[in-house]
Amino acid sequence: MYEVCSMLTKKQKNLLIFINKKIRSSGVSPSYEEMKNSLNLKSKSGIHRLISALEERGFVKRLAHKARALEVIKLPENASANDIFNTFTPSVIKGGLEKNNNKSTDVSVLGSIAAGTPIEAIQQEVDRVALPEDLQNNGEHYGLKVKGDSMVEAGIADGDTVIVKKTSNVDSGQIAVVLIDDQEATLKRVRKKGNTIALEAANRNYGTKIYAANRIKIQGKLVSLYRNFH
Repeated sequence: MYEVCSMLTKKQKNLLIFINKKIRSSGVSPSYEEMKNSLNLKSKSGIHRLISALEERGFVKRLAHKARALEVIKLPENASANDIFNTFTPSVIKGGLEKNNNKSTDVSVLGSIAAGTPIEAIQQEVDRVALPEDLQNNGEHYGLKVKGDSMVEAGIADGDTVIVKKTSNVDSGQIAVVLIDDQEATLKRVRKKGNTIALEAANRNYGTKIYAANRIKIQGKLVSLYRNFH
């Protein structure tokens, strides 16, 4: 039985996901030794064959002039969000925004947020939405309308309303509302390394931006989102 060209074997898929996670977490490709250990293989020759197969199928690309450097071009269609990011992804409250008469469980929607949004643009209430039961009595929350597709690969689409828990600190890898230089607000995945913070989009068409930690203020972490289905 011949393998369909675009399909991956279990080992190929596992290696691809491992490479992707390593690049996303550290910014560099894993070594052949790390790849060998991740798949419990006895020799590196098996890794060479797997990478060649992934390259032939268009999933990875070897970067010229860089030793062992790989770029992940695409991931399997059946890869889960956890496979891709190995971190938190928001739960989706389907069916649209339902009003709730109990004001104690409502949260303010404070305008729209996108890359480079001035903080003043999201400080006025434009709507109210019901807070999911599992988030009630668990801190202070607010909502924001999402503009653009920079977080689409984390399941956050243009037009969604994200629910954010107010906090000044998040774990590395979590999605947060951050304030850059006290003036620009944006929704990005936060990566902490030493005295720097990387703000990472969840869209291959957008780059990661790195800032000195003192330029970034966490405004809250993403905990859920609403999506309208028409």
